[in-house]
Formats: sequence, C-alpha cells, structure tokens
Amino acid sequence: MTVISSNTDTEALTLTFVADFDASPERVWQLWEDPRQLERWWGPPTWPATFERHDFVPGGRSNYYMTGPDGEKGPGWWVTTLIQPPRRLEFEDGFADENGDPILEMGSVRAVVTLEEADDRTRMTTVSTFASLEQMQQISEMGMEEGMRQALGQIDRLLAEDGSA
Repeated sequence: MTVISSNTDTEALTLTFVADFDASPERVWQLWEDPRQLERWWGPPTWPATFERHDFVPGGRSNYYMTGPDGEKGPGWWVTTLIQPPRRLEFEDGFADENGDPILEMGSVRAVVTLEEADDRTRMTTVSTFASLEQMQQISEMGMEEGMRQALGQIDRLLAEDGSA
C-alpha cells in the first residue's frame, strides 16, 4: 500500500497523509492535473469521482461528484489557490449542492499537497486543514480518513498501467 502514515491532529485541526510512489514527481503531478486521471483515484473505489470541470490554474474552479454503490451522488468543488508544478498544490475543497454550488454551512477544507523526490520515488504529503473541531469531527464521521486511504491506495495501479511504477 502506498500510504505510509496518517495523522489526525485535533489541536492543529489537520489530517495528514504521507504516501510514497514509484514514479517521478512530474508523473505523480499529472494525477492531479489531468481530470481523467484524477477521476480514476479521487474518492474510494466504491465512490468514484467524475469531474465536470477542472480549471487547474490559480483561482480555477473544479466541480465533481462522487457516485456511491446505490447511485447516490455526492457533489463537491475545489478552488485552486496555488500551483507550483510539480511540487506544490493548494486548494479549498467543499461540498456542493446538485447544481455544483458550495454548501456554505458545511464550510471548506484547505488542502496542501507537496511532492518530493525520495530515493527514486515520490513522497506525496497531503495536509487537510479544517475550519473548526466541529467540522473536523463531522467530516471524520463521514469516513474521510478511510476514504482518503482507499483513494490514495488506487494510485499505484494507475502508475503501473503506464509503466511509471
């Protein structure tokens, strides 16, 4: 499995994942940049994502939905705040209504993704920062930690398909 650690810090209001991949930072970056590749791992296997919009530029908006095993759709959105290819990505992530508009009362989560070379591999660190302990607990109860672990666990297969891994 690619995830080597996860940590929940209720004082800092963060959830951190560290994962290693047998690919260059440039190749791992493509998994974030290309919406068709992103769809293949964003979300756990039982809740695959479909990106209807993915403006991968600072200030750009992404709209997606995840489809559950019973056909239920869970819409979401991103606003990209920083892009430093192929090393750093920052975005706000939140829940959306059926029109793709943010559900403001759910708030948003700030995500920071860093990619570093480590012994001919890429170490990806993802830090999600919550607005409050209540928000953190609510999203945790929805299964975010296990969902992220499952989602990240799909990346090795994608990299192996094109010979990157």
